[in-house]
Amino acid sequence: MQLAVIVTLVGLALVALVWILHLGLRMAVRATPAVPPLDAYPPLTVIRPIRGLDVGARENIHAALAHGYPGSVRTLFVFDDEQEPALPLVREAIAERWAAGDDVEAEIVICGHPPVGRTGKINAMIAGLRHTTNELVVFADSDIRPDGGALRALADALERVRGAASAFVPVYSSEPPTTVGDVGYALLLNGLYGPAAALAAQRRGGDLPFIMGQLMMIRRSALQAIGGVEAADGQLVDDMYLGQRFVAAGFRNLVVPHPVPVIQHGLGLREFVGDFVRWITFSRTGLPDYSFKAIPFLHGVACWVGTLAAVVALARGHVAAAAIAALAPISVAMSVNELHRVIGGATLGLRYSWVALALLVTAPAVLLRTLIARRVTWRGRTYDLDAGAHLAVPATTSGRDDGPHALAG
Repeated sequence: MQLAVIVTLVGLALVALVWILHLGLRMAVRATPAVPPLDAYPPLTVIRPIRGLDVGARENIHAALAHGYPGSVRTLFVFDDEQEPALPLVREAIAERWAAGDDVEAEIVICGHPPVGRTGKINAMIAGLRHTTNELVVFADSDIRPDGGALRALADALERVRGAASAFVPVYSSEPPTTVGDVGYALLLNGLYGPAAALAAQRRGGDLPFIMGQLMMIRRSALQAIGGVEAADGQLVDDMYLGQRFVAAGFRNLVVPHPVPVIQHGLGLREFVGDFVRWITFSRTGLPDYSFKAIPFLHGVACWVGTLAAVVALARGHVAAAAIAALAPISVAMSVNELHRVIGGATLGLRYSWVALALLVTAPAVLLRTLIARRVTWRGRTYDLDAGAHLAVPATTSGRDDGPHALAG
């Protein structure tokens, strides 16, 4: 009987923890503090590295050109080489805007393949910066589809906050899922990662000690103060590392509550597992804020402890106690799925209700995999890592292809 009482009390405590945490996360996600618009908007350069062919690539490229920013914008699409499959789509989109009479300023930059010890994204960022002198520079991933207010929201925040080096927006998965991989991706981003970031930022007064850089605006002067993008050579996670360097130099990284969708669907299970491994690898070096990491950790504890307590109680014949303990992992799944909905995710069918639990149950195994097999594949490249999840080979400028050069749109 004593075991049944202990299991019951543990189960009730875990359920209470999950729902108290859920209320805080939900409030943080829904918080949208207003920022007054600027009287005049400074010129921007948007650097958009592209490698491979993203889902919805054509629409993403058109969205990049239809930026809606009230000031001057120059968009640089950066490719490794002229054989990249998305390059004709960019040329086509630019030509269509020109033919329609739009005064769009866009350019294609060929940066060459990265040297040893530097990721392809960092290489493209460095190349893009060589083609602009603007103080405000935006780096944008190729798989996002921002609306016409995203750049304006970033500028409003960055220009009004003294000491801010960067401003970035949260991202979410908006596409209706067609595979289990899609559901896993959406729940990681919408149900776990996004709400945790929102709550951590709220607790810090609107900023974070790192950057989530799918769409980030950076002051060039602040970037120069930390040694430029080159400061991230040898790092696997460029944006998070640069954000840490900014904070160490006395700057702030602002979180701007203007969510931007990441376009992803049709993700196979093997592809999703690769993404899961990459995200946990990123978190090892990119997330210095334990108030952020503690949130998914608490979800995992509630899931694992509740499940184990339920199994032990059931094995001893304490059915009622087992049922109460089982409410803990069930509550975690309900919370994650509800947060996914609140943040803007597409409706998930009941047949996918188990996926949230699967993510948390398998997370320790995925973490162990990152510690043992120190290798991650990202955008068609495979990087060997050291024990600290940094690139295993020191950065060098030898062995580069051609230097960066611009092509006509």
